[in-house]
Amino acid sequence: MAEDSGQDKSEEPTSKRLEDARKKGQVPRSKELDTFVSLITSSVLFIFMGGYMARGLAEIMKRQFRLSREVIFDPSSPLSHFGRSMSDGILLIAPFALVLAVAALITPMLMGGWNFSGEAMQPKLSKFNPLKGLKKIFGIQGLVELLKALLKVTLVFIVAGALFNVYRDELVAMNNLPVDRAIYRSADIIVRCLLILSSALLLVVLVDVPYQLWNNKRQLKMTKQEVKDENKESEGSPEVKGRVRRMQMEISQRRMMDEVPKADVIVTNPSHFAVALKYDQNGSGAPVLVAKGVDLIAAQIRNAALAADVPLVAAPPLARALYYSTDLNEEIPQGLFLAVAQVLAYVFQLKAASENGWEKPYPPADVPVPDEFRQS
Repeated sequence: MAEDSGQDKSEEPTSKRLEDARKKGQVPRSKELDTFVSLITSSVLFIFMGGYMARGLAEIMKRQFRLSREVIFDPSSPLSHFGRSMSDGILLIAPFALVLAVAALITPMLMGGWNFSGEAMQPKLSKFNPLKGLKKIFGIQGLVELLKALLKVTLVFIVAGALFNVYRDELVAMNNLPVDRAIYRSADIIVRCLLILSSALLLVVLVDVPYQLWNNKRQLKMTKQEVKDENKESEGSPEVKGRVRRMQMEISQRRMMDEVPKADVIVTNPSHFAVALKYDQNGSGAPVLVAKGVDLIAAQIRNAALAADVPLVAAPPLARALYYSTDLNEEIPQGLFLAVAQVLAYVFQLKAASENGWEKPYPPADVPVPDEFRQS
């Protein structure tokens, strides 16, 4: 196996490697980011909705403790009374829970995106291997988690101590306030402290997110051998690729040979090159090269042309020029218009002579081919 070969994983992960990792559920995730977003969201919601929720819960509790005589002595009334209080409580906290749920769904988009992997949910015996568990605890990952925990505890102690110093006098002075005012003021201080403590965890997030991105990329890095094996697997072996190329060439050649009987003229070398041209006299385009070949392919083109009564014109410089300058199903270059026009004029004269019984014209003796198109 490539992973056991001792090679360094120095190559960046390929797109296939990244896609396979996503299918297995291996995407960068930061628990610290999820916790931070949840705490911040909760704190902000408490600031804006805390008073409303507190008043609603107070009303529910008052109603629970102020039961009339009829309700107490009616066996069915306490149950319905309790059910109503439960439904009111659920409706009261539903907006809070809904916003938290939306935040929990959106947070993964900030890092790694949404990803559902059925493969990651399948039970694996390797997950119950105690040696792997010890390796995680005492490995780099365990050390990182320990450092993050120490950092969080340190931050919480520092920020909590600073907050206690800020609100100490006010907390002591609440002994002189009425109970209801003291409760509301205490709740206000608690919510503000929660928001500040949650914000302090941003430092942990700023450390953890880059680390998780780096660690995920490090785990997905590949050795040179793994890259070669993947390319070989995705592209196929040289034998298979060669066979595919041969099949493609055979299909292309058959299609090309099917176009030879439709051509107007075959320009030959005369034995080494053969080029088939087709010209639409009613169109506005230039003649199109529909087939070309050398040696054996050229012979096949000539035989197919003779069988279909397509004229053959020997013009070695023009045949070589067309072969090297024009691809299949492309119009001939402008520099060869004059030379091809002379050949086509001869072909059309030959066709007219054959239909009317006239004397056959002589083929063009010297077809003008510009120097830039001449091939040795």
